[in-house]
Formats: sequence, C-alpha cells, structure tokens
Amino acid sequence: MKGFPTAYGARRLLVHAAAFFALAGAVPAVAAEKLVLAFGDSLTAGYGLKPGQGFADQLQAALRRDGIAARVHNAGVSGDTTAGGKARLGWVLTGLKLKPDLAIVELGANDMLRGLPPEQARANLEAILAELQRRKIPVLLAGMLASPNLGADYRRRFDSIYPALARRYNVRLYPFFLNGVTGQPGMHIGDRMHPNMRGVAVIVKGILPQVKAGLGAK
Repeated sequence: MKGFPTAYGARRLLVHAAAFFALAGAVPAVAAEKLVLAFGDSLTAGYGLKPGQGFADQLQAALRRDGIAARVHNAGVSGDTTAGGKARLGWVLTGLKLKPDLAIVELGANDMLRGLPPEQARANLEAILAELQRRKIPVLLAGMLASPNLGADYRRRFDSIYPALARRYNVRLYPFFLNGVTGQPGMHIGDRMHPNMRGVAVIVKGILPQVKAGLGAK
C-alpha cells in the first residue's frame, strides 16, 4: 500500500536507527554545570568594579580554568547586613530555579562597621545556615574579623561567630574573606575599604581550594 515502506526500505531504516543509537551511546556525557551561589554584601557584589572584575566573575573564571564547569551566581547586595541577607534568602533561592551545588555565605562586615551587636549578627547568620541546611544546600561560610578600633571585647564576641557556627552546622569555613587584602597597598579602590580587581584576585586565589572541595572537585 502507498505510504508503507518496502521490506528493503524497512531494513535500511532499522540499520540507520541502530547506527544512530550506537553512535549516541559512544559519545561521552557532558558533565552538568555546577551552580555556586555567592550570597553576600558589597564584597561579593563587586562594588566599584567593572563587569568581569568582581568576585563572582573572577571565581567562575578560576573554576573554569581548572576544568570545573561552573556558574557563579552573584547574589551580593551592597550595604547588606546579616538581617538583610536573612530577609532575602528565600526569594533569592526561589529565583534561581535550580538548587545550588554550593552556597558561599559572606555577610557580617556591615554589621561590624555599624557596631551592631555581635549576638544579633550571629542569630541572623544562624537562621541563614539553618535554612540552607534545611534545603540540603552545602555551605562555605566566609568569615569576617572586627576592626581593632571597636575594642577587644567586641572583637572577641564578633570574631568567634564564624568558627562557632561552622562547627555547629558542620560547614566549611574560610576564616577571613579579606585575607591577604586588608592593609595591603594597591589592593583597594579609592575608598580604601573595598578590594579592587587585584584584591579580588587575591581573595579568589585564597578561597578557591575551599570552593573546589565544596563542589567535590580536587
């Protein structure tokens, strides 16, 4: 009947189909892209920097140079405190659509600069970590250190927040996000507080091993 293949044509169709599926099976599967959430304040947002110079962009480039297919989502908001981070975490995660393979939590600097109670910052960070744990999202907690001019008592109370929370929630800890940058000449933009492109490169180099470990990469 018209429209039906002949026996010969049917055999050719089967041969081509078998060849196609054999070829498809021989092609190695492409590794799924990892999603890293950079959740923080102006230090994450890339305050004062051009596109491509900020933390998220430089970290993504470094991961890809090391052969790790990853996308780093910049969820930094300049001026954000731990309270602000706590308030917006839910809609940030909802907006991503996909569950992050790793969340880098970098908050607390603005609490410290405003002299807000360390106990308040700790409670907010704890709520953030608890929510990420509830959603089964691995975390790398980026620590901050208090400025010496705030006094020894404030420094003791503030600086202890990050290691204590990392132990309690069993998450990775990068003790000081600005390690190698604070106080170093040529590492800051004009305000002498925020890292410039060179400063961000130092941050990325320091934190990269922890990020890779958090993603299960060597």
